[in-house]
Amino acid sequence: MNRPVMPQPDPAAFIKANLQISPVPSIPEILLHQAGPASGLWRLAGRRQADPAPYWAYPWAGGAVLARHLLDRPETAAGRRVLDLGAGSGLVAIAAAKAGAMAVAAIDIDANAIAAIGLNAAINSVNIAAVAADITEASPPETDLLVVGDLFYDPALAVRVMGFLRRCQAASIEVLIGDPERAYLPQGELRRIATHAVADFGAGGGAAQAGVFTLS
Repeated sequence: MNRPVMPQPDPAAFIKANLQISPVPSIPEILLHQAGPASGLWRLAGRRQADPAPYWAYPWAGGAVLARHLLDRPETAAGRRVLDLGAGSGLVAIAAAKAGAMAVAAIDIDANAIAAIGLNAAINSVNIAAVAADITEASPPETDLLVVGDLFYDPALAVRVMGFLRRCQAASIEVLIGDPERAYLPQGELRRIATHAVADFGAGGGAAQAGVFTLS
């Protein structure tokens, strides 16, 4: 006998009801809906093997270091078109908008992340165009600055992302990567331009010395 399939809740309604709004550790200027022990995130995340893990529900060091960098150096984004690849909660995209970006797009493969980005943009009073897509095999986007936070945690993903970033570099798009030196970060192909101590969910919420890198 087949068990009945339980309908998944509406992502935006679930996030508003269960993920508390709080300042991002190390980045008090930005508020996000963040998951906690009682959030029941499994009800939204899905049970199929193909469903993306809910990385968007937590602040990771790679995104935090980029957000901190953009807020501290607003001239990096001011007046420019910015695209946040693998945007998760929208933390980096929000920082770019607060830094004065002309237009900000946030791309993630997880539709739940896109719902979270919309809510998080609203509570921070910024405008972000959020799209659920995988653009790593596509042509370089129409943007001036591409920001990538914490996408080098998986070997196959790291190779695919790096190939895309090289194509963007060849198209004269500036690329900034934020990462706490995860296992598959290709450090030999990068140049560190800044380091910030930020909280990292991947380290149990403890501090991490994360870097901001450009392509060498």
